[in-house]
Amino acid sequence: MPVRPDLAQRMARIAPFEVMEVLDAARRLEAAGRDIIHLEVGEPDFPTPEPVIDAARQALATRPMFYTSAVGMPELREAIAGWYAASFGVTVPMERIVVTAGSSAALLMALGALVNPGERVLMSDPGYPCNRNFVRFLDAEPVLVPSGPADGYQLTAALARGAWGVGVRAAIAASPSNPTGTCLDPTEWAALAAVCRARDGVLIADEIYQGLVYDRPPETVLSIADDVWVVNSFSKYFQMTGWRLGWLVVPDGCTREIEKVAQNLYISAPTPAQHAALAALAPEGLAVLEARRAELGARRDVLLAELPKIGFAVRARPQGAFYIYCDVSEFTDDSFRFVEWLLETTGVALTPGRDFGDAAPEQHLRIAYTQPVDRLREAVARIGLALEGLPSRA
Repeated sequence: MPVRPDLAQRMARIAPFEVMEVLDAARRLEAAGRDIIHLEVGEPDFPTPEPVIDAARQALATRPMFYTSAVGMPELREAIAGWYAASFGVTVPMERIVVTAGSSAALLMALGALVNPGERVLMSDPGYPCNRNFVRFLDAEPVLVPSGPADGYQLTAALARGAWGVGVRAAIAASPSNPTGTCLDPTEWAALAAVCRARDGVLIADEIYQGLVYDRPPETVLSIADDVWVVNSFSKYFQMTGWRLGWLVVPDGCTREIEKVAQNLYISAPTPAQHAALAALAPEGLAVLEARRAELGARRDVLLAELPKIGFAVRARPQGAFYIYCDVSEFTDDSFRFVEWLLETTGVALTPGRDFGDAAPEQHLRIAYTQPVDRLREAVARIGLALEGLPSRA
């Protein structure tokens, strides 16, 4: 992609989100009076839980909204440590927890602290596009490792071992993952960490969807390794997307280095959001979140039952997050054009596979089940009706 000659060369390597083009087109149709079912953007449709909003109101009325420490309010770091202990039986000292301005800041700072220009970072293909773009922004090289249904669309230890070569510094793995919703189990996490350790590399774990699992209890890589850098977020499970708050768990001795970066990048995470997040971690807030997790699980199960009926193949069962990655090769060899056509024809907005990497992206699309069950059923019905008139490529 060419850029202006007065811009840095790295900007040519930063790709946009194609899903945003879908979202823009969907909003134009809505403005024209069309009923659009939004299954494209990865954002929960639930409002922020009321206890969280109440806590923010109370803090705004009674507390000064000054900068906090660059690593976050001590009481929030302690609450996060307590959440790890209560939820997973894992001891994470608060000194290793850095509260960040969203999980994106956490990942960017982790990469900045670990990866030198020209070094390489392994990640699964398909995978979250920001991961590779962050690596490129640091003048390092993302290595997209093709994965498929047999691997659960995950960067397994075997895949990492085979892809590890000269200049590889780190590996990024996500559980549950975006776009596939698949998970790594503790045994695989341990094996992947061992591969990185044996090669003097570093494992970065993306656990931002950690609380959103449906077939088993939530887990953390910190239960099997304490030398892993762990990125987490208040956006997905805690449903605080617009509050821009996340955290980073670092190995012993690394907090001060991240603190220096945070001080320079953004001074501190948003103070009102930090006060609000305390309520998200309290029993009343967690009760709301658990009820919503059950609702998301029910939505997933509806789609897993209905999508195969219209020819959308699900090759690996999603265990978490709120995404289903569908093989639509029966209908198209251009997922972006297919998504455009579905939007115009049916009013259902989906995400093309091209956003997520190079591993057969044109035959896949992502569905975010961030709408109520009745809207999900309606979306499937609309798509099924449209596909009845479409010649199969099978």
